Amino acid sequence: MTRKKTDALPWRSVWITGAGRGIGRALTMLLAEHGVNVYASSRTAAELETLASDNQHLPGEIIPIVLDITCTEQVVELIDGWDQSAFFPELVILNAGNHDPFSADQFSARRCKKLFDVNLQGTVNCLEPALLRMLKQDQGHIAVMASVAGYRGLPTAAAYGASKAALIHLCESLRLDLKDTHVKLQVINPGFVKTPLTDKNEFTMPALLTADDAAQRILKGLLSQRFEITFPKRFTFILKLLRMLPYPVYFYVVGKLVK
Repeated sequence: MTRKKTDALPWRSVWITGAGRGIGRALTMLLAEHGVNVYASSRTAAELETLASDNQHLPGEIIPIVLDITCTEQVVELIDGWDQSAFFPELVILNAGNHDPFSADQFSARRCKKLFDVNLQGTVNCLEPALLRMLKQDQGHIAVMASVAGYRGLPTAAAYGASKAALIHLCESLRLDLKDTHVKLQVINPGFVKTPLTDKNEFTMPALLTADDAAQRILKGLLSQRFEITFPKRFTFILKLLRMLPYPVYFYVVGKLVK
């Protein structure tokens, strides 16, 4: 049965990277349910095809785009195609990312680079064309998926946390540069959300949310004027307090918490 369009949102079109699974998939379906046309990109064609075919009944259209964000040629080809039709999505959610937890005795430059290539450089590959086009027309909305893991160092998250900390820093700097424009930039810092990525964690994840719950909270944040979209508030508030602790206290407290 076809669902009726719900409350209207301020965007007609959105581009979501990493849309094949997890939070990206949930966001794609939620926005399409509200009548937004979603350009859903991911590296995996099968996931995108299933996403589009299973949700044909929604008011908004889901347009699958097979895209590896680490390949600049693929990103350029996509953007060039949009340029030729004088089109660019009003909202861009740079959600694609990867996770590879490892401890100090498994530390690997290769594994670090693989994470940085996706989480940081891959995001930047997509951010550049989105930002430049929105600045040219002096309007648009970009949201970047980081993580509370970027607040401070956490066990087994040296590479992952570093990549997310870099994204937070990147967005903070750009937000200052954009203060006199009509381009809206937000950073998304979720707590633990059950996805194929967090399934790799071998520890108990407090305040674990479903991807659908996370999508609802992100949508609420996108409609606000807040720079940072973070949730669940009780959990992320504790992590924000940890950022204020001096190193001896921080290492002691976190060491006790993760035992």
